[in-house]
This record gives sequence, structure tokens and C-alpha cells, in this order.
Amino acid sequence: MKWSDIDRLGGKLHVQRSIVRQQVADVKTIYSQKQMSIDNEVIDMLKRWKQTTEYSAQEDWLFASPAQLGRLPWSYPAVWQNFQKAAAEAGIGKLGTHTMRHSYRSWLDAVGTVVAVQQKLMRHADIRTTFNNYGDVVTDEMSVANSKIAGLALNGR
Repeated sequence: MKWSDIDRLGGKLHVQRSIVRQQVADVKTIYSQKQMSIDNEVIDMLKRWKQTTEYSAQEDWLFASPAQLGRLPWSYPAVWQNFQKAAAEAGIGKLGTHTMRHSYRSWLDAVGTVVAVQQKLMRHADIRTTFNNYGDVVTDEMSVANSKIAGLALNGR
């Protein structure tokens, strides 16, 4: 993402490109390029980052690589190494960066987000991808649901 991809006043992000192995290309699907909302707290965090980074021009990358003198964003291996270090320091062990997508879907479920909205937020062309590949129960939802069924079955309530 570049700074020009963010509409801070409107609270929107427009994903316009993908990067694989530091090669800039088009996004995979039409669903990927749709604008998405950005939470105000995230916008505030990005404002602070923009004031901190030396790469803050509209055409600069949000997370420009100092090793690339800002010409490209941080590479996936560099991000992955930092992710691994943070996971180890937190006592979690090894994690892949894709774990964040699985967590995001689980959190969407936990806060009661309608599945059609989850699909759009996950940028999936097919809702089966959202259902079949992502997420898990992250709260006591299963226990609560089982208690409700037991109440119905045993007590008629």
C-alpha cells in the first residue's frame, strides 16, 4: 500500500496492487481491489506512523524498506522474520503470517459479523473459501450454544 491508497477523511483504503517476491502487479481479483473501511483508531495510528517515517510522500510505500531506500516495501522474508521473533518473545512459538487471516475470520465470527460481510472483508470471491478455509471458535461460543440446547432438551427452555 502507498500513502495515496488511503482516504483518511473518508476512512477508506483502496487496494490497487499486489506484491509477490518484490514484484509489483495487479491484485488477484476484482474483490481484492474494492475499497474497504479503516477504523478511526487505525487511521490515527497511520497518521502517527506517517509523521515518524522518512517515507511519507503520497507515492511512498506505507512500510517502505530502508534496505531498498524506500523504493519497495518491506519484503515478505523480512516481515516473516520479525513476526517469528515477536511470536517467540510472546511464548507462542512459530507462526505463519497467514495465521492473522485465520484469526481475523475467527474474530469476525466471535463479534457476530454476518457471513456475507465476513466474505467481503476477507476479500474472497467465493463464500466457500471463507467458510471452508478460515476461522475457528475463539470464545466460549460452543459452550454457550451447548448449554442453550441442554436447557431446551432437559427443561423445555
